[in-house]
Amino acid sequence: MLLLCTCVASMPMHAQENADSTASRASVKTACVPVMSTKEDSLVFQAGEKLSFALQYTWGALYTDVGHAVISLDSLTFNGEEAFRISAYGQTTRFFDWVFKVREDFKSWFTRDGMRPLKFTRDTYEGGYEARNTYLYDWNPGNPLIHADVYSSKRGQRSLDLPLTPCTFDLPSLFYFARNMDFDVVEPGRRYPMTFAIDDDIYNVYFILYGRETIKVKGLGEVRTIKFAAKLLEGEVFKGEEDMIIYISDDMNRLPVYFEAPLLVGRATGRITGWEGLKHPFSSLVRRSK
Repeated sequence: MLLLCTCVASMPMHAQENADSTASRASVKTACVPVMSTKEDSLVFQAGEKLSFALQYTWGALYTDVGHAVISLDSLTFNGEEAFRISAYGQTTRFFDWVFKVREDFKSWFTRDGMRPLKFTRDTYEGGYEARNTYLYDWNPGNPLIHADVYSSKRGQRSLDLPLTPCTFDLPSLFYFARNMDFDVVEPGRRYPMTFAIDDDIYNVYFILYGRETIKVKGLGEVRTIKFAAKLLEGEVFKGEEDMIIYISDDMNRLPVYFEAPLLVGRATGRITGWEGLKHPFSSLVRRSK
């Protein structure tokens, strides 16, 4: 979960903390974070987009690549509905496999108009620990639920129903929903809630906008970015008292170009290394590395 938790949604899953429950004023009428229109034509991404990331670990003088992740988006018909499908895969490098082998495979389906989640699957291996999730989203107006089949090597197989609201996502669909936020409406310093489901629970977190900043990204160059923090939940890996810092490209793509997250021991950082199929020009890249 560490690899994709950091670069897909930048949030951990092992502990829960209540977020600010006050609904924010949004560009679209929603109880979620402020977003631009979620109609397909207005989304900041399109089918065919593919993003690649490198992940590093820092502890004292130690600084080394530990893994990479790839996130791709395609379109299809799911149970008669026009949908997007996210495929997110992450793994540790061959060298780091000897220390702590990780393989993460996430898939998520959501409607092209409205970004309503339809299905989610997860297949995780983390140093001997295994977890598998399958969610089916039941949007019955009278009793919306997530029908979840979950397995872990610690607790075995379970089937249960989780509460579902219009602002509940899985990690990959939350990542894409957040990219469509309207940063011209978001107020700096204010806490905005986000909600996602993983395993057998629902988690509430929040983000805070800091502002615009031009940064240097290794292997890429100078990039104009929007900087914000995602509140981390204290658990087995992350420090709850610190925030993850995320830098998003300050253009219509809203690409996560760099992030850093405090761990219980050391710090994780990541950067974008490749992209293709973008809907808009990568105009925030002002100077490429030579």
